Amino acid sequence: MMLPMKVVILAGGLGTRMREETEFRPKPMVEIGGKPAIWHLMKLYANYGHTEFVICAGYKGEQIKNYFYNYRPLSLDFTINLGEPNAVQFHGSHDEFDWKVTVVDTGLTTPTGGRVKAVESFLGGETFMCSYGDSIAPINLDDLIVSHRKRAKTATVTVTRPRSRFGVVEVDDSGAVLGFKEKPVSPELVSIGHFVFEPNVFDYLEDNSVLELEPVQKLAQENQLGAFEHRGFWQPMDTAHEFQALNLFYENQTGPWASRTYN
Repeated sequence: MMLPMKVVILAGGLGTRMREETEFRPKPMVEIGGKPAIWHLMKLYANYGHTEFVICAGYKGEQIKNYFYNYRPLSLDFTINLGEPNAVQFHGSHDEFDWKVTVVDTGLTTPTGGRVKAVESFLGGETFMCSYGDSIAPINLDDLIVSHRKRAKTATVTVTRPRSRFGVVEVDDSGAVLGFKEKPVSPELVSIGHFVFEPNVFDYLEDNSVLELEPVQKLAQENQLGAFEHRGFWQPMDTAHEFQALNLFYENQTGPWASRTYN
């Protein structure tokens, strides 16, 4: 297992494409199997020993703050003397009690790069990981870090080949159907986040930076961006349909939830 790194989680977006779920809560707090999506993401990192998190909150960020501030009393049974409300006895424990979570209000409309820049002071000038808070992929984080260190670049981004949302019909030049392919895997690679950044990445970030645009493009132009290919499960949560799919994966104990260490 690698030495632990701090993990920045981008959790401040408006989630406009999931308005039916995000009207009253931020998208990373939408529940999969009764727990917020951000909890499942953090569990992935914790399983590899990375348990110090900096959450970039924004839209309805108070809900994220309340969730983690009250995590212990909401997670455990307890005994309380109502005359002495500060004297509480908790019963049991959870692995998550080893987590250290910093929640930072990075603004309502701040773009992703600006959110990362806003938490620079919490990262101690160290190499760190960074992820969007609204997708699930059980990436081998040890291999990701090894790949990053081997290439010795400022940043590494995780990529994958997504599966098509639709089946594909094969047709010849005469218009005859030759066959069907059920949701084939795309030959193209797409970014799924899960970055590793060196501290000098902040030289590429401004308060109004969109991480996926100017900073990443400049890193690529300067040959300072590596790619790590993830070939396993990946499911974003951009729409209500994708949110429902994640819950179905959870209920069926498939995808990342096939492993007990991820529950």
